[in-house]
Amino acid sequence: MKKFQRRTALAALVLAFGAASLPAAAQDKGTIGVSMPTKSSARWIADGDSMVKALKEKGYKADLQYADDDIPNQLAQVENMITKGVKVLVIAAIDGTTLSDALQKAADRGIKVVSYDRLIKGSKNVDYYATFDNFQVGVLQAGYIEHALDLKNKKGPFNIELFGGSPDDNNAFFFYDGAMSVLKPYIDSGKLVVGSKQVGMQKVSTLRWDGAVAQARMDNILSAFYTKGRVDAVLSPYDGLSIGILSSLKGVGYGTPQQPFPVVTGQDAEIASVKSMLRGEQRATVFKDTRELAKVAAQMVDAMLTGKTVPINDTKTYNNGVKVVPSYLLKPVSVDVANYKQVLVGSGYYTESQLK
Repeated sequence: MKKFQRRTALAALVLAFGAASLPAAAQDKGTIGVSMPTKSSARWIADGDSMVKALKEKGYKADLQYADDDIPNQLAQVENMITKGVKVLVIAAIDGTTLSDALQKAADRGIKVVSYDRLIKGSKNVDYYATFDNFQVGVLQAGYIEHALDLKNKKGPFNIELFGGSPDDNNAFFFYDGAMSVLKPYIDSGKLVVGSKQVGMQKVSTLRWDGAVAQARMDNILSAFYTKGRVDAVLSPYDGLSIGILSSLKGVGYGTPQQPFPVVTGQDAEIASVKSMLRGEQRATVFKDTRELAKVAAQMVDAMLTGKTVPINDTKTYNNGVKVVPSYLLKPVSVDVANYKQVLVGSGYYTESQLK
């Protein structure tokens, strides 16, 4: 009996020593707070899922919260994450100007912050920014219109209407500025005509990226400025707006052989818009692979917590009003019916059956 007890004690000692010498288990690396703006867009659901997966692969748990596009709700969720002692905060802000006090609380507790896709403004406590080349998104959208209307060769004039994103989202201004870098010379020369004369983000922005708001604005534009002429192109910065814009166009007879749809752009390659492209409605979208964005954000998190070099490739572009935030910019890709299989299905982002 004594021999058995000695062997049992020895075995327990060996097990304890072995466990102490093993590297920390994945679930022991801590929890990362992930704050996403809304579930109303398929894009943000994909981002959240990708962040959970990418962090898990790095050995972290994710406290993923969606704020339903409600600013006080997001503030409360972020403050709760801080109270619970998350290791790092990854935040896609609803309004990039409203988080300064919360981020100061995070800094006071030594919690680092990664601004995810949307730049957090007005705070020194934003450590890194993971996003896409947002100016290039606008360039791709406007470049598609330029190509589809053959603006370099045809004389025109062509009628175009401009839509912008939410004025509280810093990215919306980059999208618009990128697009106007292509379109403005044609507008100035008269080859493109904005029938409504609504130009500039103060006139064309769409609060909260709301498709219903875009649809209502397009209704007003069509009834006020296009009772006789036709719209040849619509710059839409996001698929959710594009769907609303197309609904408005259908309501006044677009989408027939006699009155074909204008060239309508988009962004995020949401399933509804890819299907719309396949039906010959929306003409193009800009694909941003959120799986890759999540991987970059997770790499930033892990590098900060393990003392490694944080991946960045831009130290000039994104000034949040207090500091230039070191950033990693991924490349967006223009997608239409000609390359959607290669880009979206070939990469495994969607299956063929999802797009039928």
